Parts: sequence; structure tokens; C-alpha cells
Amino acid sequence: RREFLELLREDEEFRLAVAGLIGLSEILAELRRLREDFSKRFEALERKMLEHDKRFEAIEKKLLEHDRRFDDVDRRLEALRRDVARLGDAVGALTESTYAKFFLDMVVQRCAAEGVRLLSWQRNAKVDGVDVDLLIVTEREVYVVEVKVSPSHRDVDSVARKADVVKRRYPDKKVVAVLTGARIGSEVLSYALGKGVEVYQW
Repeated sequence: RREFLELLREDEEFRLAVAGLIGLSEILAELRRLREDFSKRFEALERKMLEHDKRFEAIEKKLLEHDRRFDDVDRRLEALRRDVARLGDAVGALTESTYAKFFLDMVVQRCAAEGVRLLSWQRNAKVDGVDVDLLIVTEREVYVVEVKVSPSHRDVDSVARKADVVKRRYPDKKVVAVLTGARIGSEVLSYALGKGVEVYQW
């Protein structure tokens, strides 16, 4: 046995012959094949990972570009919203001015027909701290006019309260609360008449 072990240590040819007999060379060859196969698969996996990284980078660039575009769209939409709001305010102001003019013209014609003098009129008047859309003063009457495109019950209450304030300023005249606009619903109309508020719509 000692001689066999010495031959294994000292004689390479003998050692290889023994390895062949016990199948070690086949095991080593299989291990080499497994290592080569593993290396190939690892390289393929690494290539795929690099390819995915490139795809992710491209996707990330596209997402950043979309974010920039969305930010630009948001800024434009915000500017558009501001423009629309300003336009709405302008249209509302113009519409209310038009209805106020319609009512003023009607009072002027009424005064002319009845021989009553029109003493004064004022848009956006302030009476004892109360804002009045249109205040018309004639020899006999004072009109407290609330101008709304689409008035509500609250607007009826508002003009009635304003008329009460104006009565204290003009105790010798008849003070008339008026609601004028374009879209006055039947419920608001009935409510106004019940409150003693005159309604004019065009």
C-alpha cells in the first residue's frame, strides 16, 4: 500500500492511469464542461442585463421628456384657466352693465311719460356702507337695483335688505327693491314677489 501511494505521489503517468481507471478524468471533463456552460450562460445573462439596462435608460429618457411635456401642458392650461377666468369676469361685468342700462332706460322712459324728473343715477353706489349695483333717484321714487345674470334666493334677500337701508336715507320717497337679470327661474321669481321685490328680466 505504501508503494502504491508513493507511485501516486511521484509518477504522474501512473497517477493519470489510476485516475482514468476510477473515472476521475471523466468527472474532471464534466466539471470543465459544466464550468464552460455556466460561463456561457452567465455571459448571455450579462448581455441581456446590459440590454435591459439600455432599454430602461431609453424608457427613463422618454418618461423625463413626457414629464417636461406635461409640465408645459400644465403651465399652458393654467394660463388658459386664468384667461378664461378674466374673460368670464369681463363678460359678467359687461352683461351686468347691459342689464343695468336696460333698466335705467326703462325708468327714463317712464319718467318722461309721467312727467317726473330723474334726479340722479349711479352704478356701484354705496349707501351707508351698503353696495348697490344701481341706484336711481327720481322726484318720487328711489330704485335699489340688484343686477345678476342668474339670480338666486340669496340675491332676493340681499336686495330687500339693501332697500331697507336706503329707506333710512330717503324717508320721504318710495324705495323700490328691484332684481334684474336674464335667467330668473320661476321659484326665484315667486320668492321675489313674495318679498315685495320687483323683477325685470331680458
